[in-house]
Amino acid sequence: MNIALIFIIILGLFIFLSSFFTVKQQSSFIIERFGKFHSIRQSGLQLKIPMIDRIAGRVNLKIQQLDVIIETKTKDNVFVKLKVSVQFMVVKETVYDAFYKLEYPHDQITSYVFDVVRAEVPKLKLDDVFERKDDIAIAVKRELNEAMTTYGYTIINTLVTDIDPDIQVKNAMNRINAADREKTVAEFEAEASRIRIVAKAKAEAESKRLQGQGIADQRREIARGLVESVDILNKVGINSQEASALIVVTQHYDTLQAIGADANSNLILLPNSPQAGSDMLNNMVASFSASNQVGEMMKRNKPKVKAKTEDHYTTPTKLELPDSELPKSEE
Repeated sequence: MNIALIFIIILGLFIFLSSFFTVKQQSSFIIERFGKFHSIRQSGLQLKIPMIDRIAGRVNLKIQQLDVIIETKTKDNVFVKLKVSVQFMVVKETVYDAFYKLEYPHDQITSYVFDVVRAEVPKLKLDDVFERKDDIAIAVKRELNEAMTTYGYTIINTLVTDIDPDIQVKNAMNRINAADREKTVAEFEAEASRIRIVAKAKAEAESKRLQGQGIADQRREIARGLVESVDILNKVGINSQEASALIVVTQHYDTLQAIGADANSNLILLPNSPQAGSDMLNNMVASFSASNQVGEMMKRNKPKVKAKTEDHYTTPTKLELPDSELPKSEE
């Protein structure tokens, strides 16, 4: 008798305790009574009738992610693998539809992703797939929202997280990119070389201009100094010819002294006798005089040309100079 009582008490306690159950946060439990839908229980401590009500299932209300990998072909016949991440969740108000209308939601979402991606990617070239991956993700989200809303699911976001062409295609793209960068480098190096050449040419031109200006200024100052020297010598009773000879001799010996003072200079043989300066001056004066005489004679005796109309050509006459106008050589 005592054993039967203990058994009844234990059975009653078990039935009483089985009447209570807890539902976790972000979850919903489906309660069925005699196999028919009865209610949806949310998070917290809940009560059901033992042996009559049963927990038919649990629906997760958290945001879930499904990664779908699709292999498809682009418009330029390149096979590529895309990884699409779909973030979705069950709407709290449509738990009934999510539990009773759709058996395998992951398979349903995967099918729609395959359908949309394989419809959109073949319209694009490989480069456009990389540039317009957001457009592909938007198209997937729009299609999934229209399809999954009926089953109590909402699509939070879709992301194209990876685009993986064939390894040979990637190597070719890398080579194209490397060649393009090398071309850019060559263009910049050529431009830099051109700039250096132009700058060097401008610098040389400016240097030669300044050098020529310096030489002209030097010669101008030398001429001015010679004029002043001749004027000073004339004031002390030395005529212009003697002054010129004295200046030439002085410059002659100054040049010899400058050559001897420079250890790196080349050897130059110059006349160094006392009369060398005077001889140089006389030769220069004689040369200038002869040149002036020849120029005057050429001006006075221009060749006369006689035209022959019948042969349509001209013959210059022979240049004849009188003996008195020929330049006389100095003995």
